[in-house]
Amino acid sequence: MESTIVVLGLGSNRSFQNQTPCQLLESACHLLSQKIMDLKASSLYRTAPLYYQNQEDFFNMVVAGRFAGSPRELLTFTQQVEAQLGRDRSREIFKGPRSLDIDIELFGSQRVEDPDLIIPHPGLTERAFVLVPMLEVFFQNADLSINKSFYSECLESLSHQEIVKVQ
Repeated sequence: MESTIVVLGLGSNRSFQNQTPCQLLESACHLLSQKIMDLKASSLYRTAPLYYQNQEDFFNMVVAGRFAGSPRELLTFTQQVEAQLGRDRSREIFKGPRSLDIDIELFGSQRVEDPDLIIPHPGLTERAFVLVPMLEVFFQNADLSINKSFYSECLESLSHQEIVKVQ
């Protein structure tokens, strides 16, 4: 099966089984690399919560690589990784604290509009915490290509969103 370049946004602001949010993101990258080939990871960024304010800051990053499967198969896989690292959607506040959140931002040039899966991610162009690390990954890896100028322009309008590089 042919592989497709995928972009995933990862975030965490709650510990799980003695792993800090930063350690959970590292664990997620390890697990994701089992099915996403040539996984490239951005730096880690700290951001204030964007939607539900009464929670700790988030640690965010982006990974990109090649996935040999469908968008639905990738969703199933990412939700398995989330669950393995402590996410329980039935017990959380919508947009609230969570041990791990993995969003499918891009799946090649494909568009998906299902009730539980929309690609490109509908919040992609309004989230500095995704655009900054995504552009970092794509500018550092010539073998990956997206419309960098479009996403850079989107980012310019988000200067009010504070994002701090951690590592």
